[in-house]
Amino acid sequence: MAKNIIVEKIEYTPVEKQQVELVERKGIGHPDSIADGLSESVSRALCKMYIERYERVLHHNTDETQIVGGQSSPKFGGGDVLEPIYILLVGRATTEVNGERLPYRSTAVKAANDYLKAHFPNLDLDTDIMLDCKIGKGSVDLTAVYDSKKHLSNDTSFGVGYAPYSQTEKVVLETERYINGAMKRRIKESGEDVKVMAARMGDTINLTIACAMVDRYIPDKSHYVSTIEDMRSKIHDFACKQTDLNINVDVNTADDYKRGVYYLTVTGLSMENGDDGSVGRGNRCNGLITPYRPMSMEASAGKNPITHVGKLYNILSKFIAEDIAKAAGPELLEVEVRILSQIGKPINNPQTCSVQILPAPGANFKKWQKEATSIADNWLENIDTVTKKIVNGEITVF
Repeated sequence: MAKNIIVEKIEYTPVEKQQVELVERKGIGHPDSIADGLSESVSRALCKMYIERYERVLHHNTDETQIVGGQSSPKFGGGDVLEPIYILLVGRATTEVNGERLPYRSTAVKAANDYLKAHFPNLDLDTDIMLDCKIGKGSVDLTAVYDSKKHLSNDTSFGVGYAPYSQTEKVVLETERYINGAMKRRIKESGEDVKVMAARMGDTINLTIACAMVDRYIPDKSHYVSTIEDMRSKIHDFACKQTDLNINVDVNTADDYKRGVYYLTVTGLSMENGDDGSVGRGNRCNGLITPYRPMSMEASAGKNPITHVGKLYNILSKFIAEDIAKAAGPELLEVEVRILSQIGKPINNPQTCSVQILPAPGANFKKWQKEATSIADNWLENIDTVTKKIVNGEITVF
């Protein structure tokens, strides 16, 4: 049965046909992405703890992690972290059940440490980080809503998704993954704090890459310069394989070799020297920042995966849009999905699920209107599938 699903045809110039397109991705080592990653890892750890003890996920939201940048003194051959980075885990959780206190803080701290250790090899957790946890008990009214077996929405909010990705979006997403993946195995001098910004103008994509470099692996200025050029060449070759558009690549454009300005870090992370981070200020749940597309301002990372529509509906919208676009292929140029909840109402029965499709010339709109309705209805009916994927770590939310 359809659940307030409205599918309509839209008419505008598709993103890929527009003259200008801007796309950004903050890599896993960006302070905002680290805040997202920590919040999500803590949430998953709490989910697993609750499930092991009570066979269900209890109320929690850990989506307020804050990072306060430290101070460092990088230099060729290796510098020092002078003042540690301060990380504050903030949020609400179920802290007690039937009079039994739960190890929610130790669970959160372990999850955060495990995440940092797994992703940032140049970070010394003993000296470079001060990790603090202030997660407390959730508010009574929201907890009551959450505890309902009917899985009622805990907020009146909306989620947004779209498909398919444009060529520019694919290039940005895959380029950051390449820099922090295959390329890093060949160029250990590159750190994890990477930002990729693309400006497509016509048929040319201009990529601007900012990458923190690890000083201990760079003995002098000439080594730095040659490494940056090697990176630029490898990134260009990789990006060109992702698209038939023209590619230009610039790396660390704030460097000024004549003045002795280099993007050097001790840990490969800019948060070692003043850069702060917060949950929700970076990538949306599709991994990108896309000002030419519809976006929600909700932070997905760290929100509970059962009733928090700020998380569920953004992910669900993305899945619905992707499935519709995949089914239609070239017959639909773009698909946009927006789902709005109403607090206290079942999450699988939203106030509205708006699906907008842009048919290709000659495409059968009625056919895809019916198909889109069916796909959206099926996802809403099986929204618990999204929850399971989140808890199992199968979904990246930033």
